[in-house]
Amino acid sequence: MSRLGKIPAAVPSGVEVSVADGVLTVKGPKGTLTKQIHPAVTITVADGHVTVTPVEGRDEAKAMHGTYAAHVKNMLAGVTEGYTKKLEIEGVGYRAEVKGRTLVLSMGFSHPVNMEVPEGIEALVEKSVITLTSFDKELLGQFAANVRAVRPPEPYKGKGIRYAGEYIIRKQGKKAV
Repeated sequence: MSRLGKIPAAVPSGVEVSVADGVLTVKGPKGTLTKQIHPAVTITVADGHVTVTPVEGRDEAKAMHGTYAAHVKNMLAGVTEGYTKKLEIEGVGYRAEVKGRTLVLSMGFSHPVNMEVPEGIEALVEKSVITLTSFDKELLGQFAANVRAVRPPEPYKGKGIRYAGEYIIRKQGKKAV
């Protein structure tokens, strides 16, 4: 059983947490998040704390216990503070811009790549840095991964889209003999 999962998560002020029909709902100042609860765990809300407990007699309960405890903590942090991911664009002629709800990437292909920004994510482009903010950590991480997958950084010159602070292992390339 997860040690961190045993610790109850404190509900911040201004946040409502409810569990009904196997669905966890967290409402806060930034937005509302819902998550289907796995049958291997039970979630209870009492005295300003959210507690995740595994269902006895199920093998997958141990694995789901820590996972759902982390989901609850991420949801509570998301609706109060929110999350931010930064992506850096490296390469001559590589650009990005936001047009309405569309992120337009010029990444050296014969055509620009248009990506629809999902509802709940705000995109901002300054010079060669794409800043994505959201209250939903899962949605934000998936969209950031999809943007990076358009042109992942290559190991020779490091050109492409990378996360801010990501270290790219460089290869030496050809040598003159």
